[in-house]
Amino acid sequence: MAFLPVLTFLAPLPLLLVALFAATRPGRRPAAVPVLAEGAAALGMVLALGGVVQLILAGPQVAGFGEGMGLVALRLDAVSATMALLVSFVGWVVVRYSRSYLDGEAREGAFHGLMLAVLAAVLLLVQSGSLAVLVLAFAAVGMGLRHLLLFYPERAEARRAAAKFALVWGAGDLALIGAVALLWMAFGTADIAVLTEAAQAGLPVAGQVAVALLVLAALLKTAAFPLHGWLTEVMEAPTPVSALLHAGIINGGGFLLVRLAEVVQGSPGAMAALVMLGGFTALFGAAVMLTQSAVKTALAWSTVAQMGFMLLQCGLGLWALAVLHIVAHSMYKAHAFLSSGGAVQAVAAVRRPGPVAVPGLAAVLRAFALALVLYAVVAAVFGLFVGPKSEQALALGAILIFGVAYLVAQGLADAAPRALTLRTGAASLAAAVAYFGFHVLAGAVWGPHLPAAPEAGALEWALIVLAVLSFGIVAVAQALFPLWAHHPAAAGLRVHLANGLYLNAVLDRLIGGFRVSKSL
Repeated sequence: MAFLPVLTFLAPLPLLLVALFAATRPGRRPAAVPVLAEGAAALGMVLALGGVVQLILAGPQVAGFGEGMGLVALRLDAVSATMALLVSFVGWVVVRYSRSYLDGEAREGAFHGLMLAVLAAVLLLVQSGSLAVLVLAFAAVGMGLRHLLLFYPERAEARRAAAKFALVWGAGDLALIGAVALLWMAFGTADIAVLTEAAQAGLPVAGQVAVALLVLAALLKTAAFPLHGWLTEVMEAPTPVSALLHAGIINGGGFLLVRLAEVVQGSPGAMAALVMLGGFTALFGAAVMLTQSAVKTALAWSTVAQMGFMLLQCGLGLWALAVLHIVAHSMYKAHAFLSSGGAVQAVAAVRRPGPVAVPGLAAVLRAFALALVLYAVVAAVFGLFVGPKSEQALALGAILIFGVAYLVAQGLADAAPRALTLRTGAASLAAAVAYFGFHVLAGAVWGPHLPAAPEAGALEWALIVLAVLSFGIVAVAQALFPLWAHHPAAAGLRVHLANGLYLNAVLDRLIGGFRVSKSL
């Protein structure tokens, strides 16, 4: 396999070189380290952009050495180029922010070194062309992030969060290693491109078990229900760490599924598990998020919900939309965390608009009917001019429209002014157009390199109906919440949801609680 000078493959090198330099100057205000760290991150971003240009001009490329399970290969294609550019851009923003945020900290140099090392590991992960690189990169990301979470080791909460992260991430690594071993047994190759092509002919028994382990690894690395608690406790680390984790690293499980999409889609049972567990995680995370009063904690629960929704997309076979979701979520969440310090002041400065119109049952039903009708019209127009969409894509769009219908209900309340009614109706129409527009864009950019959604059989239809009904019922309940919010049962439910149904406390007890954190 000949080496090709692909610029994206070189992106981790400046990060690692400066990380080694920072290791020699771990203290407060280390000479040149912050400037060099930002420069290395910027250079990595330029190299990633150069790789995108090379991809456009020369097409996909692979470079590596070794053979068998020892194959070390990097891969440039539409998915890896997108992920590398995304990671390098978010990394540059976070490193630049860290220069002022960490200025004067006792271990400022060590922080910059660790941050760059983790970014380099993530860049290797998203460009992995062989199973060995995939496993080693995941392990390196986990080790580096654990040290970042322990940046303030004197805080018991930070030690407990790091212990939970190490437990869950390490379990995901073990599941991934088991999956890789079984894939080697089933197909006799560690080259991901060859592996995915061979899997299209069907999965043997070892391959089916391997896919189950891959799904387990993805669930663990995306903080899916019920082992999501560690993700909501990492706020004890510096804000740049939270931004990097929630905007980048947490997407690793989703990338794993997308990278091996042909293999995963060969197991209908695995796809069904992703739909059910992903959908439930999305609903659970969104419900808990609404009960949080702290900005960063609400953002953490938002990440839980978003990762669940991404897993749902993968389970439906909407791989291109899953990649788009990763990109959009990373950009939004990085900005949200880095700007969270001024969020309270910004909200306090907003002039209160007065009482909000509370919709009744009739208004809610009209709102959902109107949103779905508008969605159906837009779907028909896109289907006529662009081409029909799969049943899974139409179902996902309906789920997204349910969220908009909640806003439409405010505009259809009896006390709502006409301007609000028109505005919310326009929002529903715009959401439907945007969904199909972005679907076309994602299909054009990543669709040719990913498998199409499977034909909807009995199992797929059952999952589609279950997902649409579940999200629809929750959306209607949310729209009607003001009508029963003052009931004593609602107050109790709010307390239970605010505590995440106490699942995190159960995990604390299972791992020994503070006793584990003290031993680190």
